[in-house]
Amino acid sequence: MTHNRTFDVLTATCPSRTSLARIANKWTAMVVIALSSGRMRFGDLRAKVDGISGKVLTDTLRDLERDGLVTRHVYAEVPPRVEYELTALGHTLQKPLRALGDWAEEHITEVLAARESYDIRR
Repeated sequence: MTHNRTFDVLTATCPSRTSLARIANKWTAMVVIALSSGRMRFGDLRAKVDGISGKVLTDTLRDLERDGLVTRHVYAEVPPRVEYELTALGHTLQKPLRALGDWAEEHITEVLAARESYDIRR
């Protein structure tokens, strides 16, 4: 894989910044982690990503589809069936986003203790 070094996420006008913002979005991370197990219908995905609204899930899936990270499969059935899955590019996000999720789960006790300590000092 070649890297184009002309992109710099720290530069305000760099297009990679919008990609980073999308990936860093909490709902994006959770949807990618959920889709890591394979193709899912909208309702199943919404149930798996606890707390996400239908509108936010729809918007997130559209954004991920636009960025080439998710593909949408529509089946000509009655009632219509739609499934979503990660593309090859989307699969490249699985490992780093799962690592962030694992970190959050592993260190939440320390984070909560730090917050409590901070709040007491304030």
